[in-house]
Amino acid sequence: MSPEPRIRRLVEELSLEEKVRLTHGANDPERRATGYVAGVDRLGIPPLRMADGPLGVRIPDESATAFPASIALAATFDVELARKYGEALGRETRGKGQDVLLAPGANLVRIPHNGRNFEYFAEDPVLSASFAGAVVAGVQSQDVVATPKHYVANSQETARAAVDAEIDERPLRELYLPSFRSAAEAGAGSVMTAYNDVNGTRMSDHERLVRDVLKGEWGLEGYVVSDWFGTEGTADAANGGLDVEMPGISMAEMQSAMAGDDADAPDAADGDVDEAGELPDAIAEGMPDPESCERFADSLAEAVESGAVPEEGLDDMVARVLGVMDTVGLLEGGEARRASGDPTGSDAGAVDTPAHRGLATRVATRGTVLLENDGVLPLSDGADVAVIGPNVDEPVLGGGGSSETTPVVETDPRTGIAERAECDVTIAHGLPRTEEVSMLEEFTGGSEDDRAEPSREPDLEGAAAAARDADVAVVFVRDTASEAIDREDLRLPDRQEELIEAVTAANDRTVVVVNSSGPIECPWREDVAAILENWYPGQSHGDAVASVLYGDADPGGRLPVTFAPEDAYPTADDRRYPGVDGTARYDEGVFVGYRHFDSAEQEPTYPFGHGRSYADYEYVDADPNLKDGTVRVVVKNTADRDGREVVQVYVRPPSVDGVDRPVRELAGFESVAIPAGERVSVAVDLEELAFARYDDADGWTVDPGEYALEIGRSSRDIRTTVRTELEAAFRDRTRESLATGEAPPTDG
Repeated sequence: MSPEPRIRRLVEELSLEEKVRLTHGANDPERRATGYVAGVDRLGIPPLRMADGPLGVRIPDESATAFPASIALAATFDVELARKYGEALGRETRGKGQDVLLAPGANLVRIPHNGRNFEYFAEDPVLSASFAGAVVAGVQSQDVVATPKHYVANSQETARAAVDAEIDERPLRELYLPSFRSAAEAGAGSVMTAYNDVNGTRMSDHERLVRDVLKGEWGLEGYVVSDWFGTEGTADAANGGLDVEMPGISMAEMQSAMAGDDADAPDAADGDVDEAGELPDAIAEGMPDPESCERFADSLAEAVESGAVPEEGLDDMVARVLGVMDTVGLLEGGEARRASGDPTGSDAGAVDTPAHRGLATRVATRGTVLLENDGVLPLSDGADVAVIGPNVDEPVLGGGGSSETTPVVETDPRTGIAERAECDVTIAHGLPRTEEVSMLEEFTGGSEDDRAEPSREPDLEGAAAAARDADVAVVFVRDTASEAIDREDLRLPDRQEELIEAVTAANDRTVVVVNSSGPIECPWREDVAAILENWYPGQSHGDAVASVLYGDADPGGRLPVTFAPEDAYPTADDRRYPGVDGTARYDEGVFVGYRHFDSAEQEPTYPFGHGRSYADYEYVDADPNLKDGTVRVVVKNTADRDGREVVQVYVRPPSVDGVDRPVRELAGFESVAIPAGERVSVAVDLEELAFARYDDADGWTVDPGEYALEIGRSSRDIRTTVRTELEAAFRDRTRESLATGEAPPTDG
């Protein structure tokens, strides 16, 4: 990186102590920021403030729009909607006076149990990369620094700070790196490293992946920041390519800051911040050891003076931080920008606006997936409905951890359905409330008493009676998930499967609405009339699900992950997850998600890309144009109601001796609204990644031969196929683009 002359001059004016100050965290005097880099008043360099926020901006004791989870966003298969989501997150970050948003989560969904799957996008690299890039572009468009995380292969929360991910170069390149590359190329100002090791090297120290790949090959001009307490040796991290060490304070100080006004948390003012609160064993296992973190504040200056870290290396670290600050307008009137929302004085920052509320509802609605339907949905206005479930009185805002957001307004399923219904709505809980798992509550000292509610005894008979007296029963069930701890299994917790059985025995017109962080097992699916996967829908839970249940909106979502029995996934092997002797072996290679099920010729419960509509569609024609990298598909809505279809294009590559390739790979997709009885022509952009494979000796390779473009509604529902031979010019252009990040001229 060659900094601009004025950034270079600014670096030259800094003392060694001032340079170091810009490379590590410190206590935020306002106790609002998740991460805080102190400025240099002498030279007019303001502080840099970082906020948590994949699902909404998290400031202790403050509210913001609680958007649907990232996996719900990805289920829309709508990249433009993802950009709007990013723009809204950026505006809310600005509105909160913060400069950096620690989002989005860009890890591939490899393990169905992962406690943070709700923060990630998909099991497929093309879908995940498309959404990571779109959200980053949206955030950055608001002059806010996006920080995609956690680079790279942070596939599990179990022992996440200690596990070594053993991955061959091919799956690393084809599966796990593309989302971060897309984010970098979309203009991410920062990237956060993961806690885990990759092939024996801690990610915060990983010179090849951080300095050579992220900064070198992909040209990241911004800074690389550690996850909190994610470093060990100062010199190893700085020489490996890390630019900013976080949080730069003690664990107790961070707990105090994150707790806000929580009286149980350690208080810096009382002088008790040297003692961190105890965490439950299951969560503690997923947390880093702050005692092993050598802070830049304590040792980086000495490392530079001794020659362990070259001063030109420190200068590059500082220049990256200052360059990013300059890009978002902080070096020219930075404090005024926070006050006004924009360097020019316009009010670009805004929190909880009507537009943001509407967007939250739109994403939650569009991301809802109709898994099954025997005709009971959409509900008729004249139907009496029993709304059943232990948590129908509260919205599912998200999972536990740093993504937790407190909304200003919210709607729960009970309220949303009651306000939409025109006939009788009865409520039955059936079971005690399913308690959320909150790493943040445990981390900041929140007590059980703070969350206690009057106990409720199980009443399956009461739930069955309510169902029996209604025309339709709608049962809401959920899982629980959190940062720092993986789900124990894929079954619904707390006897919720028994509740479904009791209700279906009483009413064969039972709809199950699932709010989950990712895949679940559905052993009851053949006994119910319809299933909606509603993910973690955020503050608009009730309004969004009611609009889909009653057909005010078509269920436009499709599965970004495969649903299957727990033991059918490739990571069911202990060697692969959670790992043996501290190492998780990724020896399933590129066969993750639907690629595994296709290769193994196994039938999943619900395949990747699956989702039903209230309309029906006919795929009329398909015409590829590989010169511009598209295929044009004509689709007709044959129903008498408007609908939304997601056109998916998969590439089936030619066979190559000695090379195992997936049966098919997602190449492109397009979500499109189609009016009743009409046909539309949809141009689907095809991603180069789907045509290529990575070879350890030759790098990116596009094999000659016949490729099939399979076009359909899911990875297992192909409606039409077009076969084509790739021209040498296309193969060379694709290979060079993937190798360099810049496509050569099309006439070359």
